Amino acid sequence: MDFLRALITAPVSITVLFLLSKFIGNKQMSSLNLFDYINGITIGSIAAEMATAEMSDFWACLAALIVYVIIVMLCSWLSQKSTMLRRFLTGKSIVIFDRGKLYKKNFSVAKIDINEFLTRMREKGYFSLDDVETVFLEQNGDLSVLPKDKKRPATPDDLKIIVHQTRPESVVITDGKILEKNLAESGYNLEWLKKQLDNNRKRLKDVFLGVCDDTGNLKIYQDGKSESKNDIFD
Repeated sequence: MDFLRALITAPVSITVLFLLSKFIGNKQMSSLNLFDYINGITIGSIAAEMATAEMSDFWACLAALIVYVIIVMLCSWLSQKSTMLRRFLTGKSIVIFDRGKLYKKNFSVAKIDINEFLTRMREKGYFSLDDVETVFLEQNGDLSVLPKDKKRPATPDDLKIIVHQTRPESVVITDGKILEKNLAESGYNLEWLKKQLDNNRKRLKDVFLGVCDDTGNLKIYQDGKSESKNDIFD
């Protein structure tokens, strides 16, 4: 009986958790601040409880989960309206190094010691603080580093070079199937795609991934075991 109940409640709890997470947004999928971290743990714990709860308790867990998500969404909305509340819930960026000076008080506020700071700086590729202008500790606990101008990579602006601005590539073929919507959004059609495949002497079904760039070229990637053919479409 417990097994049958779990077969019902577990999929329902996963579905409810997925739908409510979609309402909350994608912040849970990115780097978390303290508020998001607590929310993720709590919502996950309630959903896990739902999967093993008695049917009488299942509805109580479901109600608690919905109420909690509503509170989270309300806090998120209020934090967008109030700078003070946003700083309280999500925190703010802290300067811990600037112009050759380490701010001991901010280290204490951030609960980070000097050894951890230096380790994380080395992980980012900075082995000497002489190469760094400013370091921020962000709300999600990550370090943002502004290098000194003489230590940062040269840019086209520095070299007075005019470059072409590239655009994101569009996936138009996956596993031998044409993604017609992506193809149309990229500004091309099936005739263009067939011509590109013909020029590359590839069959559609042999293309594992086909990507269109902003210059009108089709980049073709095959499965390592596939062989190229002479004909194009089946």
